[in-house]
Amino acid sequence: MKRLDEYRKILTRYWGYTSFRPLQEEILKSIAEGNDTLGLMPTGGGKSLTFQIPALASEGLCIVITPLIALMKDQVDKLRQMNIRAMAIHSGMTREEIDISFDNCIYGDYKFLYISPERIKSQIFEKRVGAMNVTLIAVDEAHCISQWGYDFRPSYLNIAVIRKLVGKDVPILALTATATSKVVDDIMDKLEFRKRNVLKSGFERKNLVYLVRKVEDKNKYVLDTLQKVKGSGIIYVRSRKKTKEIAQFLVPNNIAADYYHAGLNREQRERKQNAWASGKPRIIVATNAFGMGIDKADVRFVIHWDIPDSIESYFQESGRAGRDGNKAWAVQLYYDSDVSRAKDRVNAKFPSVDYIKNIYELLCNFLQIPVGSGKNVVYDFNLAEFVAKYRLSVTQAYNSLKFLEREKYLELTEELNNPSRVYFKVSRDDLYKFQVANASMDGFIKLLLRSYTGMFTEYVPINEEVMSKKSGLSRDIIYKFLVNLSSRDIINYIPGKRTALIIFTEERLDRKSLYISPENHKDVKDKYLSRLDQMIKYVTSQTKCRASMLLDYFGQESVRCGMCDVCMSRNELDLSKYEFDQILDKIKDILEEKPMTADQMVAKIDIDEEKTIKVIRWLLDHDKILKDDSENLIWNS
Repeated sequence: MKRLDEYRKILTRYWGYTSFRPLQEEILKSIAEGNDTLGLMPTGGGKSLTFQIPALASEGLCIVITPLIALMKDQVDKLRQMNIRAMAIHSGMTREEIDISFDNCIYGDYKFLYISPERIKSQIFEKRVGAMNVTLIAVDEAHCISQWGYDFRPSYLNIAVIRKLVGKDVPILALTATATSKVVDDIMDKLEFRKRNVLKSGFERKNLVYLVRKVEDKNKYVLDTLQKVKGSGIIYVRSRKKTKEIAQFLVPNNIAADYYHAGLNREQRERKQNAWASGKPRIIVATNAFGMGIDKADVRFVIHWDIPDSIESYFQESGRAGRDGNKAWAVQLYYDSDVSRAKDRVNAKFPSVDYIKNIYELLCNFLQIPVGSGKNVVYDFNLAEFVAKYRLSVTQAYNSLKFLEREKYLELTEELNNPSRVYFKVSRDDLYKFQVANASMDGFIKLLLRSYTGMFTEYVPINEEVMSKKSGLSRDIIYKFLVNLSSRDIINYIPGKRTALIIFTEERLDRKSLYISPENHKDVKDKYLSRLDQMIKYVTSQTKCRASMLLDYFGQESVRCGMCDVCMSRNELDLSKYEFDQILDKIKDILEEKPMTADQMVAKIDIDEEKTIKVIRWLLDHDKILKDDSENLIWNS
């Protein structure tokens, strides 16, 4: 296929590889044929190449929709480092920045427009996108479009609008690492696929050993394990406070460790992530904020300290181990109280309808939005200040905001660390005249032009601290020069800031007009509980292969892995899988009909007596069968 040869040349030129992975090649062939395509690729499977390469091979622009602004910025930075023209548009930008960015996408030979989903319904996007030469639409984290998925985002439902604006012949590529069969169907429906087309590599990870360990002292277990096992690893915990506590426990015990969570500023996060990626420190203790965009193949283990909310999130996080194909471990720790604690989280995650309405009113007061105002306005938002002012629970307030987002009243972005930006409003000729007429500004303008390029065509991120070090001027003087040039209409200068954002998608309503559907509230809660129950079942089960449970969840045919804790326990019985399952099925059928003693059971099963006794003992040891007061065996369903 001629187009594939062209794709390989681009792969070698920009990324240095000579061949594609099997699923990458399948997806690329499908895109080359102009098909709508849903690609199910494992974490670390090279998803971004499947849309970046076809875009580079075409004359036009690829629109990439992704929910994580930090990841969006990271990908744009990487493309620009390769001299590929890429642009990111998100809610943290001014209208003028967005306008100039769209001009560049229409007239400036840009190859990629990364856009956050909440911007799709904006008037400026709908007005300008039709003038762009769009050749591909890529949807990252495509499971976010499905209400059956574990991370539903209502703004994803707007994506199909793009098809109407750019023409239905433009192919769409949807990508995700985790999706059940129901979510897969929902993605294709919501994105209006012209025909169903799913390409997947399968969820099986033959090099990854899944272990569940029931331990009373997690600190001791982790320390003992890390002292025996070599290599780099991640320990996932639920609370920010715990990340620091565990890291500080490991370091004095000669384990090089650091911690990571979303409350750290961008510089800290980047420094910690880069240090860990290079092997120093060996262990990172983190919340689930850590992981997106990680490109570290030699992670030998991922340990989950707490029980995750769903199989999807567990599978994605544990899948960060062993991407190099060598043996790696995914370990889930728990003790009995963890199960009840996981169930207790439900109340905090799903506040009452009245509580959600209270949060809406408090938020509008906090942002000083009058009734009837605020639609499509972007507000800086500090969650910590908000909860402190009204003495609220952080968890309940946050989850109330997320539910208001689900009901389409607002959009809540992650915390942004937007650097300062500069754009020259004058031409080079007019700038030269200004420099001649204003000698006191000439040196600073030259410093700015030497330090950064592209400022005449787009807003360019700058760093006042770096300019200060280069010039020997104080940061304050640098700032004053920038403000002076801005006030004289030579540049537009937008000082950097770090904040989350809230966008009101509807005008502020009074309380009686604010409708929160009790049915929707219950439905969302029930779906969450169903996913949590599956995760708890995975953790507490001691009779079924761990890998098989995960594959079954995603609707994939499975066989026993032979390596997980359950399989290793069964392997000690010296029975084949067929023999064990045959005896197990007979025992279950008999005991579900009526209890009986072990001797009666052995006599009733017409299979080797010694093998039957082994299976009975194993089932007793793992609490799958119990004894009643009369020593009868009963099936523990």
